[in-house]
Amino acid sequence: MTNPIAFDDIARLPVPDDNIAIATRRLEAGTQIQHGDDVLTLSHTVLLGHRFAIQPIAVGESLTSWGQTFGIAIKPIAPGDYVCNDTVLTELNRRSLSIELPAEANFKNDLEHYQFNEATFQPAPALALFDEMRTFMGYQRPGGRGVGTRNTIILLGTTSLTSGFVRQLEARFKDISQTYPNVDGVVAIAHTEGGHGRPNNEDMMLRTLAGFAVHPNVAAVLIVDRGDEAVNNETLLNYIRAHDYPLDAVPHHLMSLTHAFADDISTAEAVVKGWLPEANSLERTPQPLSALKIALQCGGSDAFSGVSGNPLASWVAKQVIQYGGAANLAETDELIGAETYVLDKVRDAATAKKFLGMIDRFKERVAWHGQTADGNPSGGNKYRGLYNIYLKSLGAATKRHPDVRLDYAIDYSEPMQASGFYFMDSPGNDLESIAGQVASGCNMIFFVTGNGSITNFPFVPTVKIITTSERFELLSNDMDINAGEYLDGKPLDELGAEMLDYTVDVASGMLSVGEKAGHSQVQLWRDWPQTHPVELKPLQMVEASGQPIAINTDITVPDVSIPVYDNHGVTATDQVGLILPTSLCSGQIARMCAELLNKNNLLANSGLSRFVTLVHTEGCGGSITDEFRSTLLGYLGHPFARHTLLLEHGCESTHNDFFRQAMIARGYNPADFGWASIQLDGGIQTVIHKMVDWFSEQIEDDPVPRKTEAGLEAVRLALITCDTAPEASAAAFADLTRMIVAAGGTVVINEQDPLLKTVFAQQIALPSGTHPSLSYAQTIKQPGFHLMAMPTRDWGEMLTGLGASGVEVILGYSEGQPMPGHPMIPMLQASGRNNDEDITLTDDALANTENLLDLLVETLAQRYVPKVVQSGNVYFQVTRGLLGVSL
Repeated sequence: MTNPIAFDDIARLPVPDDNIAIATRRLEAGTQIQHGDDVLTLSHTVLLGHRFAIQPIAVGESLTSWGQTFGIAIKPIAPGDYVCNDTVLTELNRRSLSIELPAEANFKNDLEHYQFNEATFQPAPALALFDEMRTFMGYQRPGGRGVGTRNTIILLGTTSLTSGFVRQLEARFKDISQTYPNVDGVVAIAHTEGGHGRPNNEDMMLRTLAGFAVHPNVAAVLIVDRGDEAVNNETLLNYIRAHDYPLDAVPHHLMSLTHAFADDISTAEAVVKGWLPEANSLERTPQPLSALKIALQCGGSDAFSGVSGNPLASWVAKQVIQYGGAANLAETDELIGAETYVLDKVRDAATAKKFLGMIDRFKERVAWHGQTADGNPSGGNKYRGLYNIYLKSLGAATKRHPDVRLDYAIDYSEPMQASGFYFMDSPGNDLESIAGQVASGCNMIFFVTGNGSITNFPFVPTVKIITTSERFELLSNDMDINAGEYLDGKPLDELGAEMLDYTVDVASGMLSVGEKAGHSQVQLWRDWPQTHPVELKPLQMVEASGQPIAINTDITVPDVSIPVYDNHGVTATDQVGLILPTSLCSGQIARMCAELLNKNNLLANSGLSRFVTLVHTEGCGGSITDEFRSTLLGYLGHPFARHTLLLEHGCESTHNDFFRQAMIARGYNPADFGWASIQLDGGIQTVIHKMVDWFSEQIEDDPVPRKTEAGLEAVRLALITCDTAPEASAAAFADLTRMIVAAGGTVVINEQDPLLKTVFAQQIALPSGTHPSLSYAQTIKQPGFHLMAMPTRDWGEMLTGLGASGVEVILGYSEGQPMPGHPMIPMLQASGRNNDEDITLTDDALANTENLLDLLVETLAQRYVPKVVQSGNVYFQVTRGLLGVSL
């Protein structure tokens, strides 16, 4: 008989009195474990990071970890029993696992609400400061801005509508550090907010942008708007002045896009070039560690985040605080259930009550959208042992060292004015939370990850701390610190001292691993649609009939010739290789791979025009809506997509297995697609090589697609306008629509489009009150005229929904500046003004129709490239619908 395995060789207890243990490796069903005087026999296979009981637990009794309750037993639990709730069983059943799982859960999540007792509250004393000061090499900024760890020029897009512009401007300065070695980069701050109407998150948005503009890591800032947004440069400047942000201490320039895209780029480029010599002349000088402000973050957490990674980060943060610096803990919903620990040491009762008020406010806001904080743990969290929000919160809370008191509770992006330990209100979404911490003044980010999150921020260095040696070995090229050494026996004090040295080196200019990788992302706390309790059912997405709407097609159909490909039985006017990120965190790696593929020789004789990726902000740290699922499935089946690969980060809710199941339900065969995982495939470079190899194999095995000629029946057109088109222009859009539909083609327009309030509706004979034939992003199954339901007025979200339906060209109309285009589908722009659009329309409706038709055919035949495609000014964003909210 095999001897039992010693408990300490295969499991950990966060605190000795816990009744539930964490497996430090996979343990098979029937494994015997020596725990003290007892021998436990495992009831089921226990995966790495999952939990089993070490004591008998009766129905109604608590399951504990870190000395706190995380669940209540609903069945008798014996020592050795694998413990699980409904949500983790659902997640494991979704995965392709070859193990027998329990038939049902043995604990539930329902816990009592934390109650603060002010009568018994005792304020905690502050930590004693060190007598001797340690220094790092940083940039002392004027105007009270603090000390920078980097020296970066930022290109700040005020709203989503200038995101494409600042990204293209950034590309002009890609290798600037080679010429100006003291400039750490010229980086775009492109985000998704403020693009249409006055947002509910306006105050947060302005506070964040203001914080970015005066951040100590910023050498100069160019602030860019279109001028016609509800949130624009003037709004931002007024906010900055009203709240005393020291913008005058920062070289800055405010610019509105008013000319042709190329002319505006040249103007902006000249402004930035003018700053470079001065920025390069700045030098690092010795600065006290009291100038460090640490953002404490975790993402892709696992069961060991609260055992190794977070305690290590808190050890170093404590040191920084004792040198007179500051640390910032965030992610409100990831502290629900850990209130007892967070408030164990607090400066005063007012701070404790403010913290609890923020939690209550967060719960209320997500409840307006039919969500609860229980929805926060991602699929990756659950797969790696964080069964519910309570376990995730208990582990996350250990980023506060037990000796450190909570000094302040601040709003999202609110500036940190003093030293000490802060809590900042934010969602659990990593990138949204980090943006707030940076805007509050953090000049260093500690990012703890169990799965191996690879995200970075553009102008503040990120130190990646991974929780286990096993994962560090898998992802060693993408991680900075191996906290798994603590689990392996290295003393925390020794490991912490090494990490503090590393932190000082990075603060002094040594590149972190993430900075060397050369990718980063920004995401602000996204707007939320509901502002009070509402009836939820009418706001939920409902799939429409898909039946085309009858319109007036009594019109002569012109004879045109359009080259089309045969994409496995579907005609298409273009063929691309598509990399589809399953969540926001894999988007930048997908972009890097697409750029690499477009530079090599794979396109030659492949039949593909290019490789494309569709970078978005969803799939992690937000409610998973039907709109999101429908959108990505729509692009997976798009006629353009000849070879498509899905790229997961590895710890998101919408991982590869999530999409495999969704694809099967849609009728797709997952074997027809490629699959890659940044985390499971071994990191950034390894997964990029895997993706390149997959596309190479597909192209080699696939004959060059056959091309034939077709007429207007092959056209799939989307119409979109942001201004009311004059009568002659609207009439031309109507005649073009009638021609295409009469020929057997397809035209789609969204239900809220201003064009429907013009003569367009009368000329196509659209009955008043017609209901949408397509829900948002619903795939077109039958040609004809379609109205699409549109739960958003954001330009990029409208383009994204229309594109997902399968349209192959978009025709837009704007009286002002040309709008951003779509990254995969060509967009033509018409206007009554001669202002950098593809076609200028006149008062002659007949001539307009002829000219639009000619331009449409030339574009579909790939003989004309729309100006917005030439410029690279594109915008892709998935809507969250009417019930989506950050978690």
